[in-house]
Amino acid sequence: MPFPSFHTFFVPIVHSLRARGGSATIDELEEAVASASHLSEEQRAQLHGEGPRTEFSYRLAWARTYLKKGGALDNSERGVWHLTPAGNEMSDEQIRDIKIQVQQQNREIRAALAAQAERDSGEDEEEEEIEEALTWKERLLEALLAIEPSAFERLCQRILRESGFVKVEVTGRSGDGGIDGTGVLRLNLLSFQVLFQSKRYRGSVGSSVVRDFRGAMVGRADKGLIITTGTFTADARKEATRDGAPAIDLVDGDALCDLLKTLKIGVKVETVEAVTVDQASLSAV
Repeated sequence: MPFPSFHTFFVPIVHSLRARGGSATIDELEEAVASASHLSEEQRAQLHGEGPRTEFSYRLAWARTYLKKGGALDNSERGVWHLTPAGNEMSDEQIRDIKIQVQQQNREIRAALAAQAERDSGEDEEEEEIEEALTWKERLLEALLAIEPSAFERLCQRILRESGFVKVEVTGRSGDGGIDGTGVLRLNLLSFQVLFQSKRYRGSVGSSVVRDFRGAMVGRADKGLIITTGTFTADARKEATRDGAPAIDLVDGDALCDLLKTLKIGVKVETVEAVTVDQASLSAV
């Protein structure tokens, strides 16, 4: 299925952030940009290669990376993206020009680092750069897809414990509406009974999964949580927060990677120390 090039999402991303007061989560951006770009449900569910990332999510990541390099966006460690003062003032034409500006920056950096022929500009150059930015998450998701379903359930159990849950148990009984385990989340003086489902899945989780899970949890818990290595369709996200029904929290593959990185489970982050000499301060002593 033909898919829009990543740079066509530049302007919708900036407009969506402006409409939300200047900041948004990745999920909020995906919903807003998909709506503004009139993407069909089939396009949103289309996988990038063999998955688990969708093509839309993949190309939107390209767009965010370019807009950040172009000075229009920035992001926090918690995955919230926001407009910079410069980005808030940019015209649509200036936003579109970021693609050319960043490509030029990339060529200059490559020329400075290595005396070699200038690489061809275009999609190959763009994809190579974004591949570098996304590689660790894709490798992590592939590793998660390779483990046994029971091991993934135990991993989810540990994630919940590390996140402050107590009495976390994996049940995994068949015919139980997809409920894989239970836990209790304590927040100061309050506690909530939570049921969770873990889906080691390549592709998109649909709304029927959310409905079935909610049906199984009614009368048994205060909250529901679905964790997957894949993604959730737009209808699944709408179903999770449908008016008049108990809300269900959704953790997709991208958010799962960030969570594992934060908790340092299966991910090692190395910090390189940079030492510089401040000649002016030495002279002032």
